[in-house]
Amino acid sequence: MEEANQGESKKDFIHKLGIAQKEAHETQYWLRLLTDSGYIDEILSASLIADCEELIKLITASIKTAKNNLNNGECLRVND
Repeated sequence: MEEANQGESKKDFIHKLGIAQKEAHETQYWLRLLTDSGYIDEILSASLIADCEELIKLITASIKTAKNNLNNGECLRVND
């Protein structure tokens, strides 16, 4: 997410948010794998996966808002 704030354009900002979204999904995969292999317990895993789901929801909403702003010609603050 921090990198998205350094986007060079509105489209770059949206693209970098998309990358953050994919990384959060991959993090969920690895957390499930760590749980299934016994490296972390199920309670911790469930909590971390729930955190990832919340981040994904936030990032998805940010992407939708940024795309709507871009399509409507509204100003999207980048590099303030």
